[in-house]
Amino acid sequence: MKQLLLASTLLLAACSGAETASKTAEVPAEPKVQTAQQQEAKVEAPAKPNITSQDLGGGFFVLLGPGGNIGVSTGADGVYMIDDKFARFGEEIIDVVAGLTDKPITYVLNTHHHGDHTGANAEMKAVGAVVVAHDNVRSRMGMSYMNQAFGRQQDARDAKLWPTLTFSDEMTLWFNGDEVRAIHVPAGHTDGDSIVHFVGANIVHLGDNYFRGMLPFVDVDSGGTLQGMINAQQIAYDLSDVNTQIIPGHGPMSTKAELGDSIKNLQAIHDRVKARKDAGESLQAIIAADPLSDMTALEGFMKKSDVIKAAWRSLGGE
Repeated sequence: MKQLLLASTLLLAACSGAETASKTAEVPAEPKVQTAQQQEAKVEAPAKPNITSQDLGGGFFVLLGPGGNIGVSTGADGVYMIDDKFARFGEEIIDVVAGLTDKPITYVLNTHHHGDHTGANAEMKAVGAVVVAHDNVRSRMGMSYMNQAFGRQQDARDAKLWPTLTFSDEMTLWFNGDEVRAIHVPAGHTDGDSIVHFVGANIVHLGDNYFRGMLPFVDVDSGGTLQGMINAQQIAYDLSDVNTQIIPGHGPMSTKAELGDSIKNLQAIHDRVKARKDAGESLQAIIAADPLSDMTALEGFMKKSDVIKAAWRSLGGE
């Protein structure tokens, strides 16, 4: 009798639990109400711009972002632009410039032939710009060659990217009320480099003869030398004063004092590698000795070993 009573009790408890569970399962969960802030968070934020502008004053700007720095002069005569980054940014660059002035892009000067400075030439031509550069820029863009520094074949560029106006030594353009000098600096970053001096505005654009705050890339396979890069920086240094705004090919805006520090670093690289090479050390032995150990913080795109190789080759080493 006791066993029967216990079984009945357990059965009633089980049925009661099942009923409770069933009722619980039948009750739908209350819908979660989203706040306005949560709903807004689901809306995609606008894409971050690739290209931004920095106002240098007097109608001058520098466009920053992936690729080489772009110098921009705006005024009554139109827009004179120094370099134009990669092709994929062509339309964005045009839009950014349109936000700075309603004048057309009249001239684009390429400081050298590399694609991160000339990539949007076709887009600039399409809006009416004349592309200007040293003679060797057009020649380099039309040839294929092996780039030993990166171990890859560099193919000739499409002719629509080539500059249509070239010069051999120096060119002066009187534009937007300023004297704009394009000065060829031989065998620097490449063999077709120009530095651009806006005389009245006191602005100098060095292209890739100046990598601010980082180890430099000397394109020996395109006729560049470390000694020539030092010379190019010295020319720009002599053109400058304490108020000069200096646009490097890569890195933030700079000053004459900072350019002077860069010259000292480049000269130290040259002298250290030359001393060991003259003493009979091999390239690999020099790299292993790490004569640039105090410049580790400057490594980025280029490593210390890359710069030692460039200095070695600049000095005639194979």
